[in-house]
Amino acid sequence: NLLSDDTLVRQCASPSKNSLIHPSGFYIIGFSTLPYTNLYMIFLGVVYLTTVICNCFVIVIIWMERCLHTPKFAAVANLALVDLILSTAVIPSMLKTFLFNDSFIPFSHCLMQMYFYTCFLSMESYSLAVLSFDRFVAICFPLRQHSINSMTCMLCIIGAVWAYCIGRVMFSVIIILNLSFCGSVKVYSYLCDYAPVFRLACNDYSLHYNTATTFSLTNIFVPLSFIIISYMSILITVFRMKSIVSRYKAIATCLEHLILVAIFFIPILTLYIIGFFLFKVDPDLRTLGLSLSSSIPPFVNPIIYSLKTKEIRQKAYILICKIKIHP
Repeated sequence: NLLSDDTLVRQCASPSKNSLIHPSGFYIIGFSTLPYTNLYMIFLGVVYLTTVICNCFVIVIIWMERCLHTPKFAAVANLALVDLILSTAVIPSMLKTFLFNDSFIPFSHCLMQMYFYTCFLSMESYSLAVLSFDRFVAICFPLRQHSINSMTCMLCIIGAVWAYCIGRVMFSVIIILNLSFCGSVKVYSYLCDYAPVFRLACNDYSLHYNTATTFSLTNIFVPLSFIIISYMSILITVFRMKSIVSRYKAIATCLEHLILVAIFFIPILTLYIIGFFLFKVDPDLRTLGLSLSSSIPPFVNPIIYSLKTKEIRQKAYILICKIKIHP
């Protein structure tokens, strides 16, 4: 009985300033009125299986083939790794909660899930910006591409993105420990998301609200602004090309990346703009939209971008032929 489970921490409804009350865990209440939830979970299970297979395949191909050890494919492998970890942080937990009706998550596991989900969702947006940097240098500075965007430079950029996201999210999660939870332990989301958890606290969470707002806006608009500026520069360069064939080739190399950017950013921006500036979104629709926005991009990224890249497709074909010849 979820109503009686609130008594896990209700006896401490008025904590002193020097005491902190942490519950044994939380209950994830994601979809209360959404029909056919089980079918949606089965769909996510198929999405997760495909995501794992495709992204692992891309990582293995790039790792095994030395000719793919270039800045471009380092960024592609980084995106595949981020997609893999992000999906693993989200979908298995959703299947456990909604398909197998096991909604309880221990406090320490909640913080761990919160950390990995927030960290790699942030990293997803920056990884798309890293790919746009590669396209920007390749098209706008073709003669100096290898000197500007060397393998060392790309690895440093990727390392800086990882260090920033890991450190920033670690700070956000650690300050959760300063909160006391002495009321409800029901999290109205599809996982242990940051904002729905800190709003359950019975002491002041203004620091957590400001931290979440600042970093959410930063993680959305900084990479998106960089991507927009990069493609504005790319378009200017493309329109200056005299050859129509060269224009077509340049635009064609960017099309898949633009599709990935649209798939990732448009749902998130739509939900946040509607929720913050226009009207209150239905909780189930918000949960459905956010769960799709964190599950579908890792699923389509290797299919749209990686496996449609000529070099990866050729190496994959060669590898499959070798496996057939030497079982």
